[in-house]
Amino acid sequence: MALKHESTAPYHSAQDALRVLETVARHTTGVTDAELARHTGLGTERLTALLRMLRREGYVEQLADGAYVTGEAFGRLGSAHHRDEALRGRLQRNLDRLRDSVGAAVYLSRYVDGEIHVTQCAEGPATPAVNEWVDFRSAAHASAIGKSLLGQLDLNGRRDHLSRHRMARLTSRTITNERVLLSRLDAQAPTVPVLDLQEYAVGTVCAAVPVTAGSTVGCLALSLPVEHAHRLREAADTLNRGAAPVLLSLAI
Repeated sequence: MALKHESTAPYHSAQDALRVLETVARHTTGVTDAELARHTGLGTERLTALLRMLRREGYVEQLADGAYVTGEAFGRLGSAHHRDEALRGRLQRNLDRLRDSVGAAVYLSRYVDGEIHVTQCAEGPATPAVNEWVDFRSAAHASAIGKSLLGQLDLNGRRDHLSRHRMARLTSRTITNERVLLSRLDAQAPTVPVLDLQEYAVGTVCAAVPVTAGSTVGCLALSLPVEHAHRLREAADTLNRGAAPVLLSLAI
């Protein structure tokens, strides 16, 4: 299976953040923001935003004199056990923040060994998760999660998945024609969130954005009750803008 990877705004943000973090790590006694700008080539506004994100995630700390050094979260990356625990914790905190900022349940999904896995979710009383009435692994053709993940595969990868999962009609809006689905996936711009307008479940609308790190295909998604459908595109754009910390955690 090959990836059909095209860079998105969160991808660029994560790559820039990695450059900043690598530069800080090389300067064990501390590095100023002016030195970071010179080494990374990033503008002041961009660098300030990235440093704010890295401090919030615990990857860097700022000393009393204003210089930056690596933080506690960066130090834990060396231990596999602590790294896995810390990663899950960081991801959950990021999902919780995204849930609160978009006002919707938020999901992190991965495509592993030919199957869809929803690995983490942030929900709450005011932001309930979608009722998984059909296993997401069997509903890639209908869900925003599935279409986002399939969209990151090449044509052979998409056809292989669809050959193993029948495109059942889940609602009157579900696409059940493989040619139509493949055409829409091919036309989907990587920078535009994938939408599900009651294709998976009546009464629910969803959106998803890619968070691919290396060879791992993933996505962030949100779900809203249909009566909040007017908020979907704005919420999806907010989700897309907030995806960089998640992608950074997955990339390290």
